[in-house]
Amino acid sequence: MKPMDIWKPNVTVAAVVERDGRFLLVEEETDAGVRFNQPAGHLDQGESLVTAAAREALEETAHHFVPEFLVGIYQWPRPAGDITYLRFAFGGQVTGFEPERALDSGILRAVWMTLDEVRATRERHRSPLILQCCEDYRAGRRYPIDLIRHYDA
Repeated sequence: MKPMDIWKPNVTVAAVVERDGRFLLVEEETDAGVRFNQPAGHLDQGESLVTAAAREALEETAHHFVPEFLVGIYQWPRPAGDITYLRFAFGGQVTGFEPERALDSGILRAVWMTLDEVRATRERHRSPLILQCCEDYRAGRRYPIDLIRHYDA
């Protein structure tokens, strides 16, 4: 097998934030149209998963997010079969907001939605992971963040 034939999943992180009974989501432009997602994105080279989750939340919502626990790890092969995502979803707190901060390209807005609203919009979710992460969060899934060890080069 040539090195270019080696399969690898796309590692992503997500911030699962609930405040006053509402979850922080983003509305974003995708190839499939406008969709909802958690503040989420890809792990950058050399970055820890925890740092990536905080960075993505800030870039996509202008909210400062402090990851406090792991909600879950999710493996999702897209139905097209071309990409498999390995998502690390973190729960935590929002500690600040920068209302004048420009959001990442493609992000239309950050929105706070009740769980019922999240359920009602599932046909507009970027993936089934959005609702599953919210449901797992509400079910009390909390795993110690120190399960994850990051070693710098």
